[in-house]
Amino acid sequence: MVEQPDWDLRLGYLIHDVSRLRRMMFDRALAPLGITRSQWWVLAFISRKDGLPQTQLANELDVGKVAVGALIDRLEASGFVLRQADPVDRRVKRVYVTKQARGFLEKLRKETDKFNAKIVNGIDRKQLEAASEALLAMKHNLIAMSDGETPSGANDEEEEAQPAKTRKKKRAAA
Repeated sequence: MVEQPDWDLRLGYLIHDVSRLRRMMFDRALAPLGITRSQWWVLAFISRKDGLPQTQLANELDVGKVAVGALIDRLEASGFVLRQADPVDRRVKRVYVTKQARGFLEKLRKETDKFNAKIVNGIDRKQLEAASEALLAMKHNLIAMSDGETPSGANDEEEEAQPAKTRKKKRAAA
């Protein structure tokens, strides 16, 4: 039997390495489309919360205002988003997804699905569901450790981690 501290350490490194490798390979897979993973992440988030103020977007993504501003600059230059002054407070810039971006997001979703299929190739569905449930439980434990305060954006990925069947049931109930 493996000692507990070694197992904990190994699990942490494994989670980190899988995440790092996935990010690296995902950037490589998206390169031919002319978009980075970071840009895709922001674009996908905006598409779910269209018209969000730029400062709130930075807060929800847990990214600095300057960093999110630079990402939005690049997305705007590509024709994927546009900024508009808030009708009530002209100092506030709201970010909207363009029609061009909606079509591009469909293409990105297909590429993401192919990419994810390669990652899970040869892994049994039950193993994947068990791993997803374990990671989700760890996430809930980490949130509980933060005195119940949900870190910005923490719940948004949770739906994506659930099996497609569960997501469809939740959407139908909503």
